[in-house]
Amino acid sequence: MRKLILAVLVFVAGSTATPSTARADIGIGIFLVQPTGLDLKLGLGARSGLDIVIGVENINNEVSYGHVTYLLTPFIAHGSDVIVPFRIGIGGALFGLVEDNIGAKLRVPLELGFRFRRTPLEIYGEIAFCITFFNSNADFELDGGIGLRFYF
Repeated sequence: MRKLILAVLVFVAGSTATPSTARADIGIGIFLVQPTGLDLKLGLGARSGLDIVIGVENINNEVSYGHVTYLLTPFIAHGSDVIVPFRIGIGGALFGLVEDNIGAKLRVPLELGFRFRRTPLEIYGEIAFCITFFNSNADFELDGGIGLRFYF
């Protein structure tokens, strides 16, 4: 019986995910253009995470903005010095909270990152297809820009 329990424990310990395959990183950085703000990426697993941006809707105005997006990484290209993740997501955004003229967006972003192997940095670009709800109107628009994240 002891050998059976020991064999089961060895099997379970050997089948659990290792830290290198199930990284749950935290990245902090900045995103520029539309929206512009501080970026926080919380890794939920090896290929999923939450992206949170708080700032302004774009560089030219000071309309408050914030979004939360769930990101999936269906494809990762590996180079000798860089990892290139392709991410797709779904999320929501609110803007105009400080100005008391509140609007909302449904976001579907496509993101391409360049994460360096030797430094904990990622440069990424994003295009988000959005449905904006503002003053009882719904409009389609594109958001996007570039960002820089530092991981720890």
